Amino acid sequence: MAEFPSKKERMQIKRHPMPEQDPQARNKNFEEVTCGYTAEMALEEAKRCLQCKIPTCIDGCPVSIKIDQFLELIVAEDLPGAMNKIKEDNFLPAICGRVCPQEKQCEQQCVLSKKGDSVAIGRLERFVADVSLEQAASTPSSTTSSTAKKSSGKRVAVVGSGPAGLACAADLIGAGHHVTVFEALHELGGVLVYGIPEFRLPKAIVKKEINGLAEAGVQFITNSVIGRTIGLDELFEEKGFNAAFLGTGAGLPNFMRIPGEEFGGVYSANEFLTRVNLMKSYQFPTYDSPIMDCKGATVAVIGGGNTAMDAVRVSKRMGAKRSMIVYRRSEAEMPARLEEIQHAKEEGVEFHNLTNPLCYLGDDKQQLTGMECIKMELGPPDDSGRRRPIPIEGSEFTTELDIVIVAIGNGSNPLLSQTNPEIETNKWGNIVVNPKTMATSREGVFAGGDIVTGGATVILAMGAGRTAAAAINDYLETK
Repeated sequence: MAEFPSKKERMQIKRHPMPEQDPQARNKNFEEVTCGYTAEMALEEAKRCLQCKIPTCIDGCPVSIKIDQFLELIVAEDLPGAMNKIKEDNFLPAICGRVCPQEKQCEQQCVLSKKGDSVAIGRLERFVADVSLEQAASTPSSTTSSTAKKSSGKRVAVVGSGPAGLACAADLIGAGHHVTVFEALHELGGVLVYGIPEFRLPKAIVKKEINGLAEAGVQFITNSVIGRTIGLDELFEEKGFNAAFLGTGAGLPNFMRIPGEEFGGVYSANEFLTRVNLMKSYQFPTYDSPIMDCKGATVAVIGGGNTAMDAVRVSKRMGAKRSMIVYRRSEAEMPARLEEIQHAKEEGVEFHNLTNPLCYLGDDKQQLTGMECIKMELGPPDDSGRRRPIPIEGSEFTTELDIVIVAIGNGSNPLLSQTNPEIETNKWGNIVVNPKTMATSREGVFAGGDIVTGGATVILAMGAGRTAAAAINDYLETK
């Protein structure tokens, strides 16, 4: 059984890079880009942990995973124990290990990051989860069901099967409540299945994690639009639910509101990625959900976040001749993960920064043919803390395009607020909650995730779901 080397020896171990597919091979397939650590790599990487008396890395984790303890268990070669330790706080480790921005959260707080490279916490979380899934040593249902209490007789409706809803459902089923998750689409997982490409998060991983919840007793109902097919009042008054959690996400795409957005060939990133990810248009005509043919096309993606990187990398895999990012600020201001930016560059994506679209150009058939842009320069910081982009007078130019994908953020779907005006929303349409309990202005109704914060990360949504679950449990016990 392995042991931690001396502190001096640990400081000398270099961070292990993640094995990856060759860029010129992976940009033509939808297989996972990163291949994961081997057992030997994971053991050596975990040994880098200094086992600090005060593990500041935990402060950077939105769900407070006991990072030092699960790394210690890896070193002890007790992977089932490491899995159980992670699942005390996070029941989606295989997902979070892949898509969470650890470099801005737990790893940023790692003591080693002050003078070098932090411990690869996210990669180790993924390693433990993948081994657990492969060996079925500790499934999502085993941890949940083993801590489940006797049935409380209380019923909770969870609206949305994205990360916030799933995290909330996991904790509530563990507390002994009957939980039903209502999903508007035909597949479960929310943004995990429709928004994140297969090469970054395999759908099989999501299904395995959700299956564990189903085995633990959570009921899932698809094709159910709360506010349309079933109203909140009906859930309480006719279906007998005692509380509800709203985790519907932020799926209403934003557009720039510039001329030409109605042309064929102009997509929102939501539509483009949903067609490719969930409706498998990359396998058309086997799956009858086409998009415009990317083969040989010139594609521009507007935006600089993770969704923009996902969309532009998908277009490359769909056969685009040129795939480019058009972003109005410099690369330093891009909100996307550094890893995603680097992967995009390696795969041949062009970056046109400090550039902003003015209008889209089209032919007499209302089909996109190009885009007029203007060059930008950076001025003083704006409310976001990033330097404000300012147009450079006289720098307008046009470029020929076949497809444009707009990835500049999302707003909240107004359906629930329109049908339930008693639930308070802010000027952006996000639901207003008590940040300590996630309670909305309607009694018995809680909310969390992107529907409250706007577009954010998977782990932050999960943290909100868990906070709400604790508050819902208190509410059911006292009410």
